[in-house]
Amino acid sequence: MKCPFCQAQDTKVIDSRPADDNSSIKRRRQCESCNKRFTTYEKLETIPLMVIKKDESRENFDRSKIEAGIIQSCHKRPVSTAEIKKTVDEIENQIYAMEVSEIPTRTIGELVMEQLKNLDEVAYVRFASVYREFKDVSTFMDEIAKLLKK
Repeated sequence: MKCPFCQAQDTKVIDSRPADDNSSIKRRRQCESCNKRFTTYEKLETIPLMVIKKDESRENFDRSKIEAGIIQSCHKRPVSTAEIKKTVDEIENQIYAMEVSEIPTRTIGELVMEQLKNLDEVAYVRFASVYREFKDVSTFMDEIAKLLKK
């Protein structure tokens, strides 16, 4: 592992333990040259997951796209960065638990909406309005009415 401070190639592992989500290993390392310490995460490499878009084209799964959509939906809402990260982790875990090599964006969108509904209802409505392409105010009001019934 290359040192991020001095770029030296020789580093040693000081401590290893499971990361918070138990899906990766957190390693504390020390550079043999400059003696500075840094943390790395080791994660299991999986078969690439392909996302089937609405136009039937395919692209590699990109966790950051889910994160960006949730961040945008939660803009100016009382939702912490930690809560967003946890939500994205849960969605990603649900996707990989399906054990499929391809997944439609529709399925990912539904998973995101389900998580947002529990996280913040305003963020949920924001995401749903873009995801479901609300055409008018009545569609928007119908979605809010569904929320109020629960």
